[in-house]
Amino acid sequence: MPGPCGGGLNNMDNPYAPSHAPMNEPPLREQRGGRRLPFSGWWPVGFGGLAGLLLRLIFWGLPGEAYSAMLGSFIMGSPILVGAVTVYLAELVERRTWTYYFTAPMVATALYVVGSLALMIEGWICAIVIIPMFALLGGVSGLAMGAICRMTHWPRQQVVSCIAVLPLLGGAFEHRVPSADRVRTQTREMFVAAPPEAVWRELVDTHDIRPGEVESAWMYRIGVPLPSAGTGEFRDGEHLRHITMGRGVKFDQVAVEWQENQRVSWRYRFSEDSFPPGALDDHVRIGGQYFDVVGSSFELTPEGAGTRVTTNMRYRVSTHFNWYAGPVADLLVGDFLETILGFYGRRAEESQEAASP
Repeated sequence: MPGPCGGGLNNMDNPYAPSHAPMNEPPLREQRGGRRLPFSGWWPVGFGGLAGLLLRLIFWGLPGEAYSAMLGSFIMGSPILVGAVTVYLAELVERRTWTYYFTAPMVATALYVVGSLALMIEGWICAIVIIPMFALLGGVSGLAMGAICRMTHWPRQQVVSCIAVLPLLGGAFEHRVPSADRVRTQTREMFVAAPPEAVWRELVDTHDIRPGEVESAWMYRIGVPLPSAGTGEFRDGEHLRHITMGRGVKFDQVAVEWQENQRVSWRYRFSEDSFPPGALDDHVRIGGQYFDVVGSSFELTPEGAGTRVTTNMRYRVSTHFNWYAGPVADLLVGDFLETILGFYGRRAEESQEAASP
């Protein structure tokens, strides 16, 4: 028989020990008395973010090689690990709420991404694009870890260990699995109150692009360098357009179809110095292993006193998580086409007004 105070071996002293309470209502640890330091209960969030950062330091391989940061093992494994570690450490202290299970890992993944930026091992473009998926996967992982803790009455270290090992195993072999190519075409059109000749001049020879004319496109908002010019030239039997952008980015558009004042189609030609180091994240570089622009075109159709301009861009996304990367590319490319159509349209209308008596 226990003593009048219940003795030191009473199961109520350990909320995770087996008890006669129903399985779906595990006993809760009593709240600690006294005052806590501000945010001291959130230290598991910091350690969860640190776990993700350590995994990122391991996934340092070059594109197409083992332990590349663009492998699905890392993209999906790291936020899942962050969520599991965060909730596991929190449950070692006291029972947390379901809201905590979801929100704390989301904060931890945000800290992890910020840490990657601070250490300059990740660029802004990739960070902004990936953080929504990271936060969601981290939150779901936290909920799953919280459910395991409640069902087993004890935070399971074995679960965290398995979650940590799986991306490491995947990172060693996943690069041998070919990525699926997702080739898509986005099309946009708009009416321009200017004749085809005025629109054509702007399409094939563009000078002095001001930031305010194009910076509203989301791809430029998240860090893609702004274009400064697209100067036209006919050389060696080719109609060329020399594209120059911020941070030293430069490449050529080469016409594969040229019907003056009617239609032009471009393919893209890159050189070794098209993208200086640090100008673009390697993961999203045009012409790289994971993303490429296959071609683009503009078609001009007279319509009354103006022109119906139709543009399309064909591009490739090649990852092991095209289910996420593909829709993101669709959103950014579609928004870019709308922005660039507006840019050419305004310039053509302005030049037409200036030429009018």
